[in-house]
Amino acid sequence: MVRCGIGRRRLDYENDLNSKRLKVLVHGTGFAGQGHTRGFRLAGAEVIGMVGRTEPIVMEVAEKMGIPYCGIDWNQALRDCQPDIVSIATPGGAHAKPIKQAIAQGCHVFCDKPLTDSGETAKELYEIAIAKGVKTAFSASFRYEPHVMHAKKLVAEGAIGEPLEVECISHFNLERDIPFGWSHCKEEGGGRLNNNFTHKLSIVTSVVGEKILSIMAEVRNDLGKAPIVEGMHNFKTRREHIPKDLDDPFLKWRESNVEWTYTVLARMESEYASKPVSVLFKHGGLNPRFNEDHIVFYGSKGAIYIKGHYGTGPLFLYGKNKEWLEIALPEEIAASVPAIEDSTERNWSYLIRKLVRDVHGETVASYQTFKEGSLYQQLIDIIRQNGNWVDVRHLQ
Repeated sequence: MVRCGIGRRRLDYENDLNSKRLKVLVHGTGFAGQGHTRGFRLAGAEVIGMVGRTEPIVMEVAEKMGIPYCGIDWNQALRDCQPDIVSIATPGGAHAKPIKQAIAQGCHVFCDKPLTDSGETAKELYEIAIAKGVKTAFSASFRYEPHVMHAKKLVAEGAIGEPLEVECISHFNLERDIPFGWSHCKEEGGGRLNNNFTHKLSIVTSVVGEKILSIMAEVRNDLGKAPIVEGMHNFKTRREHIPKDLDDPFLKWRESNVEWTYTVLARMESEYASKPVSVLFKHGGLNPRFNEDHIVFYGSKGAIYIKGHYGTGPLFLYGKNKEWLEIALPEEIAASVPAIEDSTERNWSYLIRKLVRDVHGETVASYQTFKEGSLYQQLIDIIRQNGNWVDVRHLQ
């Protein structure tokens, strides 16, 4: 365990006893850990500590971000820091144990997606959190993209009539030779379902309705193997570590055991529709893109088209005039989101603000909790079974 910061001082907890600022302990030092830190600070909370796997890295990041406590022992950090909220910013396979430890201490929890690497453990965390009475936030947070919130408003106002179906199409053309890491490994929370589908599902349910009635799917692991490269800590910079000589006979490789492409069909209940809404989620992690990634909501009287795989915009409305017209973002929605350029960090901050206000006892609109995190992980387990095929060879 290490303490770091200016003068390596200990936290002066006594001076904080009467403070209304919530104390936050962050688990993770990479892109997510640093983004969560900025999000909690923006929401008025105090990030008092950070925990990482590697002592030099966590010391460097904590010093850079002005975090007074850092260490590599999560349990020790929980005892030393006595946080009100913990922020889990590590890969999904490393979530279950530290979350259990934090909940046992009575901490509220903000967790990045996926909640865990399996439906069983995700359900367990949800039940433990309910029993302990702590608040939780599950960060499949691209539902807070401004144009997605605009689509939600338009659907609720009847702009497209009854929603009938939704189409989510994306192709990422990811480099096949990105070094092996957590994203390649099911046990560590990798796979495109955990790291793409969670956001897409959250977006669609936020617009048409939260109740998922049925689901079927096909997934495919079409990557194979990836090179092993030491020293890669930040998920955002993984492309910079692709080996220059992939034919190097001394280069080591490891097989990926998780999906890189998925096609999911779902039926959802909507208060705005008399029949279930049909939804197509199509994602090719390694496939090249020809036209724009997009999300489309089709209705009985029109449609909403949003450019971008996570609905970053712009938004177009097809209505009575039988033309696609770009619709400006309403001022009240634009004003409600944090002024942060990076969309991932902006959406984290939006959700963090909700959690912090909720913990303070303020009235806030509903947000995703471990309930959704548990449900999504159980759905992913079902999807990965590829169990929906009907053998029709006898008909031919």
